[in-house]
Amino acid sequence: MFEETQYLGLIGEILNDGITTASRNGETKAIFGHMSKYNLKNNVLPLLTTKKVAWKTCLKELLWFISGSTDNGELQKVNVKIWNANASREFKSISGLDYPDENDLGPVYGHQWRHFNAEYSDCHTDYSGKGVDQLQYIIDKLKDPNERTSRRLILSAWNPCQLPEMALPPCHAFVQFNVVNDDELECCLYQRSGDVGLGVPFNIASYSFLTHLLAHHCGLKAKKFVHVIGNAHIYKEHYDALARQVTRGACEMHVFPTLKIKNKYDNIDDYKFEDFEVENYTHLEPIKMDMIA
Repeated sequence: MFEETQYLGLIGEILNDGITTASRNGETKAIFGHMSKYNLKNNVLPLLTTKKVAWKTCLKELLWFISGSTDNGELQKVNVKIWNANASREFKSISGLDYPDENDLGPVYGHQWRHFNAEYSDCHTDYSGKGVDQLQYIIDKLKDPNERTSRRLILSAWNPCQLPEMALPPCHAFVQFNVVNDDELECCLYQRSGDVGLGVPFNIASYSFLTHLLAHHCGLKAKKFVHVIGNAHIYKEHYDALARQVTRGACEMHVFPTLKIKNKYDNIDDYKFEDFEVENYTHLEPIKMDMIA
């Protein structure tokens, strides 16, 4: 069975049975509560094949999270534009935010991953040694044979204390890692809000990349990614495109590619885009959908 059918089934369930709602950014159909599971053994990377997923953009964004940066300008330097709409002064003015640098996103994912709850000034401040480095805590535990089976390997991007300072509250909010059989790493993501057309394929890929990276870095083997979505929704503008993707999937689908990480470093911050190689990614043509900010 192709695991991608879980994603296509989610689309079908929403389009057929979802509740139509007027949201802050337009009409959606949505369901509440969905779980899917993806095998990561043997270096499998769950990139959808019924359309091309821009995995390079996804990986660059993940490395940006890991770096702790909240500067959209850093993404723009590597030709990643997915945060541009949320970084705009017009969008941030809705929340009353007016950082001097338009590309300042506030204390979003990277800040919470590496400096949780450190007092936020701007995206150019050095926060070294400030806040809680949740990611490094998880790495230290995973490297310790006596600690890696802890049920406390939690990475939270959801910080109620700093939500008002963020350009966009975290959608992929809460992650837990779990080690079984002494050396197999599993990851479970709880996503409060999932844009099924554009966001969810990225989220599946991103946290699978992260699980593979942490396994590689800590001397483990990636086993499984579990994806739980609270509000799983499709924007009205994406209805037709996603219905077309489901039709595609009924006719043609491919096995997922594999991931090769070519180098291993002592510090998680030293990994760069060139260290990752996606192999044997066979996919159908891209499906154009506009991002709804």
